[in-house]
Amino acid sequence: MLQKNDVAPDFTLYATPDQKITLSEFKGKNVILAFYPADWSPVCSDQMALYNETLKFFKKYDAEIFGISVDSKWCHLAFAQSRNLHFPLLADFEAKGEIAKKYGVYDEEEGECKRALFVINKNGIIEWSYLSPTAINPGADGILDALETLNTK
Repeated sequence: MLQKNDVAPDFTLYATPDQKITLSEFKGKNVILAFYPADWSPVCSDQMALYNETLKFFKKYDAEIFGISVDSKWCHLAFAQSRNLHFPLLADFEAKGEIAKKYGVYDEEEGECKRALFVINKNGIIEWSYLSPTAINPGADGILDALETLNTK
């Protein structure tokens, strides 16, 4: 798993069926990547709902958040609409798990992303990362602490 001071690998992934997002387009902003196993699972649903409620705090730190799983762009669209999410879910679908592998958070045995968080600074460098047990929602405290640390630099 990538750690503090590693360069965040760039990527381009589908955010909607007809729109892609490229990480490097967000240089100059702080970025949060929330890798998670699967749309519709109870823990993932709770985790994404929490981040949706925390968006205003992320924005205070000039941070954008992206959820990433191996689900398809269509599955993400239905999940985001059903949960009324206001941040992009990115589809690491084809080649399956390619970006999760670059970040060191792909679970080969399960064929899905591990539950992992990354805070990337405005220069594209990882400032904080955390691997959570799959069955546990990691919450937002670690993200907010990392953003606060960035804010005081």
